[in-house]
Amino acid sequence: MLRFLPGVILAPLLIALLCLNVALCGGLVFVLSLPKLLIPVPIWRRAMTRLMEQVVRAWSLLNLGILRLGNRVQWDVRGLDGLDKHSWYLMMANHLSWLDIVVLFGIAGGNLPLPRFFLKHELLYVPFLGLGCWAMDMPFMRRYSTGYLKKHPHKKGKDIEATAKACAKLKHHPSTMINFVEGTRFTAQKRVKRNSPFQHLLPPKAAGIAFTLSAMGQQFDKVLDVTLAYPGSEGRIGRDILTGKLKHIVVDVEALAVTPEIIGDYFGDVEFKRQFQGWLNSRWQHKDAKLAGIGEQAELVVNLAEQRS
Repeated sequence: MLRFLPGVILAPLLIALLCLNVALCGGLVFVLSLPKLLIPVPIWRRAMTRLMEQVVRAWSLLNLGILRLGNRVQWDVRGLDGLDKHSWYLMMANHLSWLDIVVLFGIAGGNLPLPRFFLKHELLYVPFLGLGCWAMDMPFMRRYSTGYLKKHPHKKGKDIEATAKACAKLKHHPSTMINFVEGTRFTAQKRVKRNSPFQHLLPPKAAGIAFTLSAMGQQFDKVLDVTLAYPGSEGRIGRDILTGKLKHIVVDVEALAVTPEIIGDYFGDVEFKRQFQGWLNSRWQHKDAKLAGIGEQAELVVNLAEQRS
């Protein structure tokens, strides 16, 4: 609808609409969090959480609507068949842009339970943000470093226990726990700096996802290995979506069984740590090959279009 506008006008307009959406939906979640905080009745709190989940779903759908105003995007979403809103999923995805969050929340709207993130415990005390995340039952986790545990050996395992306890609040609210395993957004410069063995990915960080599986692995029905790609917009995804130039979004979802081989003591069992890292690296090799194939296919489509023109 607004694709006719030049980028210098379209970009600030889309940014303003996205910010307004965050302010309205975020403000509504904050307002709803107050009665949840003040009335400590389990049934009431669960009802308020469900209401806030609908607000977040509305936020995600409005985000997609805003971005569609300025872009004619071809969506290629694969692998959602057989997934449902009443199951528990651990989602591990590659990370390319701030748009990833919008995309993942968007595809969850009809097929998956509401996405949630593990948050550092310190964020609980951030004004407004902490209360809103608490109200949404986002699990806050503590992570003790190796150095800390050497000085306080009695704390070993307590971080996982605390995280499991925080997740217990979600037992009535099936969730998709998102983990960006690379730890940061992929760029060609970061790939070189980290000496990545992958062509389209940064090396995966195993500790976070291993910790999640240790804390609540028995709760998950599947691990969702998600491959995100924006063919034709590599390296400029955020700019393209705001200036009306984004053409293609690929979301490839592969559902994996939660087996005993991927649940264990990553920080205390050397053999399990080696095995888990091998499993995750093999998944990343598979993902890298997928991204290469997506890129080759997109290039072929562009070449055919140029030949026809």
